[in-house]
Amino acid sequence: MSTVLYITAHPGNPEASYSLSVGEQFVQAYQESHPEDKVVHVDLYQRNIPHIDADVLEAWGKLQTGAPFDQLTSAQQEKVTQLNHLLEEFIAADKYVFVTPMWNFSYPPVLKAYIDSFCVRAKTFKYTENGPVGLLHNKKAFHIQASGGIYSEGPVAERENGSRHLKTVLNFVGVTDFDSLFVEGLSTAGDRAPQIKADAIEKARNAAKNF
Repeated sequence: MSTVLYITAHPGNPEASYSLSVGEQFVQAYQESHPEDKVVHVDLYQRNIPHIDADVLEAWGKLQTGAPFDQLTSAQQEKVTQLNHLLEEFIAADKYVFVTPMWNFSYPPVLKAYIDSFCVRAKTFKYTENGPVGLLHNKKAFHIQASGGIYSEGPVAERENGSRHLKTVLNFVGVTDFDSLFVEGLSTAGDRAPQIKADAIEKARNAAKNF
């Protein structure tokens, strides 16, 4: 049995969001094809995702010097505990499905905060004399991204920093089996937008069967 984290970074709902509606269909098809697997929804807008702030940095510094946990402030204890929970949940999973809109050529900031929770030295990567090495092995990821324009190809492809950055981060921690589905051109599609969505759902459902 595999554990799949279904990670969504959109404040809306599937009825209003192209990315979430396609992601929902991906998960549905996955569960139909892999009934023995466990899917955990990590809604980043509903979860507590602490930012790495002064509290967290000070707490980590204290713990690294051997200070007991109870010497941290209550705010530090809460944030560090939650970050550790997010990290361990991520490490324990076998597969990851990320669903995001493209906002200003990237993804919503809550996803960056989540990435910071699992990019942890000695936990998901290590430094060696030959450079950094990812510690997460035999895992895979799939990213669904919706955008108003077309950025996966063509003259403006270099502006696409959402899926490219996510792939870079996951490769860094050892997750090299990564694929993307772009739901694109929705703002200029006019009457074709529903067909773009339908085509993306079909691609998502097909991809889910072999994920």
